[in-house]
Amino acid sequence: MDPVQTAIMANRFNAIVEEASSTLQRTAHTTFVKLVQDFQCALANADGEAFAYPINTGVSAFIGLSVKGGLGDIPLSSLKPGDCIITNDPFSSDGMVTHMMDVSLVRPIFRDGQLIALAWAFVHASDIGGAVPGSIAPTLTEVFQEGLRLRPVLLYREGVLNESVKNILLDNSRISSELWGDIQAMLSALKSMDVRLGQLCDRYSTDEVLKGMDATLALSEARAREVISAIPDGTYEFADYIEGMRPGEYINIHARMTVDGSNLIFDFTGTDPQVLAAFNYVTGTTTHPYTLQSLIYYILTKAPDAPRNRGLLRPVRIIAPRGTIINANFPAAGGSRVTASTRVYDVVLGCLNAAIPDALAAAGPGMSGIIVVTGRDRLHGGKRVSVINPICGGGGGRIGQDGIDGIDNRSGSLLTVPAETVEVETIMRVRRYGLLADSQAPGRWRSGAAVVLDLENTDVEAVMTVRGMDRLKFSPWGVEGGAPGSLARVIMNPGRKDERDIGKIDVLHFKRGDVVRLITPAGGGFGPAAERDPHQVASDVKRGLVSVDWARTAYGVVVRDDYTIDDAETKAARSQMAARQGRFSVCETRRAFDAIWPTDVRAALAVGAFAYDASVRAILVRNTVSRFMESSKTATIEAISDALAEENRKLQL
Repeated sequence: MDPVQTAIMANRFNAIVEEASSTLQRTAHTTFVKLVQDFQCALANADGEAFAYPINTGVSAFIGLSVKGGLGDIPLSSLKPGDCIITNDPFSSDGMVTHMMDVSLVRPIFRDGQLIALAWAFVHASDIGGAVPGSIAPTLTEVFQEGLRLRPVLLYREGVLNESVKNILLDNSRISSELWGDIQAMLSALKSMDVRLGQLCDRYSTDEVLKGMDATLALSEARAREVISAIPDGTYEFADYIEGMRPGEYINIHARMTVDGSNLIFDFTGTDPQVLAAFNYVTGTTTHPYTLQSLIYYILTKAPDAPRNRGLLRPVRIIAPRGTIINANFPAAGGSRVTASTRVYDVVLGCLNAAIPDALAAAGPGMSGIIVVTGRDRLHGGKRVSVINPICGGGGGRIGQDGIDGIDNRSGSLLTVPAETVEVETIMRVRRYGLLADSQAPGRWRSGAAVVLDLENTDVEAVMTVRGMDRLKFSPWGVEGGAPGSLARVIMNPGRKDERDIGKIDVLHFKRGDVVRLITPAGGGFGPAAERDPHQVASDVKRGLVSVDWARTAYGVVVRDDYTIDDAETKAARSQMAARQGRFSVCETRRAFDAIWPTDVRAALAVGAFAYDASVRAILVRNTVSRFMESSKTATIEAISDALAEENRKLQL
């Protein structure tokens, strides 16, 4: 297909999915879908390769998804017009579903009896049953605790609803009517894509539309290969940690990125085994976009004209060993898998920073916390499960630009729920919601500011869960001499006699009048703080985001009461500032950990654990790490085998 016709087809396809995405959002019922916009839809060819993905609404985490796994064991040849498949099962969908709360639909699209496309949509269901309201708590250890799991099954057969499947789904949800409302919104989006694609075939012919799908995918692949070819050939390595729910527990995400011309391999060998917590997710046998978000965003930044589709991932291969936290086996819990994927985003970004001469960006806040509250429904009686807000934190500094206050690039598609809506729909009162002064990581290009949110329970009792919390111990890293970012904190009843720092929230119970303060992390800085334009520092002081004292301490900039700069004092202060050291800047806590567990040794520990039964791997890793940390003795590759064997022996006693 010639370039002009390819561009026309790409734009037509994009218009179809944009309309469907808008339809889904406008007709959805739950706050998390219609306001936060944790949903999406797309069009895929008959092989399951998504060839059109929206830009303006919904999440961007699944650009380039393969939807074929959503059929499970249902043969393509058995599908008929009017069919619609439903699933929320990561394991039997080959990772098309990444955790069970993402209820997905796949609708085949036919033209003159020929299957020409698959329409896909998902919503994050605010409750599918399980042990806790909202279905997600970080300490859940098995998928059975997280609610109903549906293998791919026909919800509709030739346009006729399977009432039994519907009832099974709704009978297990605490918010059945709202969940069905969201599913109907998805059905509307799928039907819209079916109708619009048919109209496109009427205009251009079915054969021309099919050629357009292939050409659009090929165009994205070509653009991706151009971007990858500009990265210097070689192998680049990076690692970072998820903070577990137990004290001193750090879960390793390790990657090696190999660039060979226009081809890329990401090898996650050395990543820890799946854990007895809800941080796991499934990527199956495919090159999964959920693991490569930062790479996809980089490609689209360099090639903004590339269509958003699976062609972007054709030059890339992932090695994600089965049984690791990023490609878990049944029955791993995965409700809080955003914790792991956020750290994977940082690790892939770290590999890109290591490869690209001038680097790209410091780590973002590394947290995408989703707050869910259950309390009395004052309007209708009973209990109500409500999403309060996503809460992320300030973005990392970027080459040539500061990080964004209060939000991260990775989580930018998640929108804020207005305080008024929170107070109308729930029993919580928003006492404070804003940016935190002096929380930006210093750098030539500083990070964005952290967010502070105070919530008060106004009723007899309430229960809160927060998934995705992290960076309470290991700060986000800086780049090119930029400072590490600030840490998250959770404080119960701040300013009162019973004030206490409670760390990560699992399931938090409130009494009337209790207040919880959530302070997000902020990403790292980019470039030395001493090279920041003093007038930018003075501007931040004027805005109230940087104090006069912090301006002098962090930047060596002396700002007068009228927000002008004392040039002589600034020059003297900056002459005393330390010189830049290395490409990556980590906090003291991480530096002390790395001194005992060097990156290559920690990866070798993860690999060594796979010699043991799957049920004990995570425990062996945790206990071995603690053993060396308690002794303050540096771990070596040679010592790992014996240490694992000894810890395994202890478990058998």
